[in-house]
Amino acid sequence: MRGIARPARRAARPAAGIRPLALLLPALLLAACVAPPPPPPVPPLAYPPAARERMLRIAQAEWEDWGRLRAEAMPRDRLPIPGTLESDAANFPRVLAYWRALPEAEGAAAIARNRARYAAGSTDLWREPAWSAAFISFVMRAAGVDAREFPPSAAHAFYLDALIADAERFPATAPFIPHEPGARAPRVGDLVCADRSASPIRSWRQRAADGGRFRPTHCDIVVRVGPGFVEAIGGNVLDAVTLSRFPTDAAGRLLPRPRGEPTWFAVLENRLGCLPPWSSPSCNTEGPST
Repeated sequence: MRGIARPARRAARPAAGIRPLALLLPALLLAACVAPPPPPPVPPLAYPPAARERMLRIAQAEWEDWGRLRAEAMPRDRLPIPGTLESDAANFPRVLAYWRALPEAEGAAAIARNRARYAAGSTDLWREPAWSAAFISFVMRAAGVDAREFPPSAAHAFYLDALIADAERFPATAPFIPHEPGARAPRVGDLVCADRSASPIRSWRQRAADGGRFRPTHCDIVVRVGPGFVEAIGGNVLDAVTLSRFPTDAAGRLLPRPRGEPTWFAVLENRLGCLPPWSSPSCNTEGPST
């Protein structure tokens, strides 16, 4: 009969299994969005002896271009020698080349700032930021050592982080191996590294535990060793590329530096040209020292 309201129909019940599927779907979507695990790290390459030879030749050539300055022959308050300071206009392209060896993001600000100073005839060229790590990076890059084996950086601490990690991950094939200053007599081609902070570390293992954080450090490239001394070339030493002589003990190991000087914390063994298939009688391929 008309006018008699029909009872409302009940909503259809979901078919069996649909509700559990609806609950499972978000989890499936989330699992699909999870990134796959990263690929394993690529092992470092073994370089021929020519890489080490080029590294030493380039470091020596840069030192000669700056006037063959020796740190022990110059007081800290030395009078400027024309053509031997970072602020000299003639040296602008030299330091510029060091910064250009870095990734663009690291060197861009320093380059832009000092290009403007050079254009304005400023006498404050390259006074900051410090360019010693850029110098080491330039030498390695110019020698043909790729960023995989020596990541260029504006800070010594950060390329050291990468070299230490490589040595721990690939002890048989890493091109640079850290040693305690008292455990290895530096050899030609090694890096000798010191901490310049007020609370210095004294071991590369302390740096490994502190990795990723900035620490004021400095490394030089060993170019000559002899009875009682090591000679090494570094950048931004007395505002130039300078050769420094450091005393050693009877076994050739670095002696502690005087109070107020940077503190040794690592000798980086250079194994460029020393790993299979290359070899050299002068190479000593030890593992990280304890």
